[in-house]
Amino acid sequence: MTDIAVGRALWNDLVCQIAVRTRHYDDAEDLLHTAYLKLVRYRAQPPVDTVAAFPVRTAINASIDNRRHSRALKNVAITQQLEDSAPLQDEVVGTPIRLVRTKAGLDKPQPRTRQIVPMHKLEGLKYNEIASRLGISTSAVEKRMAKALLFLPQRTEGR
Repeated sequence: MTDIAVGRALWNDLVCQIAVRTRHYDDAEDLLHTAYLKLVRYRAQPPVDTVAAFPVRTAINASIDNRRHSRALKNVAITQQLEDSAPLQDEVVGTPIRLVRTKAGLDKPQPRTRQIVPMHKLEGLKYNEIASRLGISTSAVEKRMAKALLFLPQRTEGR
């Protein structure tokens, strides 16, 4: 693959140097491999004076880069944890207003619709359950809910 010959003894010595200097004993061989690949790429450009020193220095730099990267990831994780999940101010202010408008909007539809909407939205009943309770068809419940669902959002937004 390359003209840089590295014997097993030299390789092991370099791994030891990197492990001691970076204190990343488990990653030392991976760091050396990364440095070796950089050396091969770098050798295609200007000459390297000390072949043994280059991979050690490059591995140390890679270790520093890895540590910086992991710190940056930790900072991002901490920042994401600190994000406020509280509602925005305009939501806090607008919610009571929308609630009043919704209550007022529920007074507008026909009495049967005023019965159906809370049964579905608050009690969680299905259309067929509402229909059987009120003695009407499921289709009638669907039509009244459709009208209410078109009317209420306009009403709560003040239109």
